[in-house]
Amino acid sequence: MSYFTDLALQCIDGEWRPGTGSWDIIDFNPYNGEKLASITVATVDEVDQAYHAAGRAQREWAATNPYARRRVFERAIRVIEDSEPQITEAIIAELGGTRLKAAFEIHMVKEFFREALQLSLYTLGEILPSAVEGKENRVYRSPVGVVGVISPFNYPFLLAVKSVAPALALGNAVVLKPHQSTPVCGGTLIAKVLEKAGLPPGLVNVVITDSAEIGDALIEHPIPKVLSFTGSDRVGRHVATVAARNFKRTILQLGANSALLVLDDADVDYAVDAAVFSRYVNQGQLCMAANRIIVDRGLEREFTEKFVARVAALVVGDPEDPATHIGPLINSRQAERVTALVEQAVAGGATALLHGSAEGNLVSPSVLTGLPPSSPLLREEIFGPVALIIPVDGEEEAVRVANDTPYGLAGAVHSRDIERGIAVARRIETGMVHVNDSTVADEPLVPFGGEKHSGLGRLNGTQVVEAFTTTKWISIQRGRSEFPF
Repeated sequence: MSYFTDLALQCIDGEWRPGTGSWDIIDFNPYNGEKLASITVATVDEVDQAYHAAGRAQREWAATNPYARRRVFERAIRVIEDSEPQITEAIIAELGGTRLKAAFEIHMVKEFFREALQLSLYTLGEILPSAVEGKENRVYRSPVGVVGVISPFNYPFLLAVKSVAPALALGNAVVLKPHQSTPVCGGTLIAKVLEKAGLPPGLVNVVITDSAEIGDALIEHPIPKVLSFTGSDRVGRHVATVAARNFKRTILQLGANSALLVLDDADVDYAVDAAVFSRYVNQGQLCMAANRIIVDRGLEREFTEKFVARVAALVVGDPEDPATHIGPLINSRQAERVTALVEQAVAGGATALLHGSAEGNLVSPSVLTGLPPSSPLLREEIFGPVALIIPVDGEEEAVRVANDTPYGLAGAVHSRDIERGIAVARRIETGMVHVNDSTVADEPLVPFGGEKHSGLGRLNGTQVVEAFTTTKWISIQRGRSEFPF
């Protein structure tokens, strides 16, 4: 199978077909500019068809024996394992992801499908006591019905599956819209894996399109009851507004400006290793990446020298090469944006300890320090290979600086005193903090999500049960109630 030929189509109600819009999305390799595919966009009518197909298929799927649902995910894992070399090449080609990044993403996708095995058998109900004599309270959980999923470009295979797999496991159907830059890895590849695994037609529909074609049709449509969106906080705010106006629930995984704190008793060499990975994995195109590295002034010189030396040794280049650490950014717009941010910061008074340059979509790493407190770069998401080193005087200032951002997704604290690290972590206003580790972590069982502008709701573990099911209270009165009139 040639993914960029066979999967460059819409998938609606089990049928693979071209869209009927008036223009095409062009899927490019961000490293060499090769055209991978040309995909005619889906129209408003095709979005409507996808949602109606999902609604029809969902009713039978919800009534399917959960053990039968589970077998689909077992087979999906085998399909991925059998196709791993081809999926790896697709991630490298479409995302510019390195081989290390591709291996991580595929591993995590399999882990989330394994978690879906358990969710398929989740007990969707409970019996609660009543203060009324002879009354029994039953609370039933049911699938919400149809879930709309909008996936991003940075980890498209994984971040789509994080919503698609649990939604299906709990008895829902899905309409998935991948990012325009990753229509295959973030969309049709998932539909094909599940099709091969025996998922009935119509339960996963993929529409490759753009708001320029369909406006808000995907999020306004009356059929989906829940929308799961991963992307920028600007777009997420719009999704939330439209969803609220139409009485829909949202799960929003948005932007971030995460901080890695190096306290005065940290293991410097280990903190350097964690910080380099936290900032430069996937070229820094990761919501959990450590934008800001906050270092106690007593360790600043040693940390900075070692950090800059490690970053300078990172290999920038062809993501096909196993030796490459940093591949291309997703497109020229992102490369130009990141380069401009560095230039603006330097012009505004920052010191460039490493000053990266751009060659096409390849942007070599930068390390900046000495940013004035008013610098906007300290409070925004960079989404590129740029690290900010911020010296502070003591723990109190470290916490204050870490919290001085509108975002609150992830973070890390490094200290030889574990309990001190935990105490500091609890004061950081984020949804996730890791003591003596990277800012980058995800596990299928653990709640994943942020505070402030980093999103609403949580994914993973039992949190997805809250996200993708609804409750109904049914009470049974055994005997006769006494009524006041």
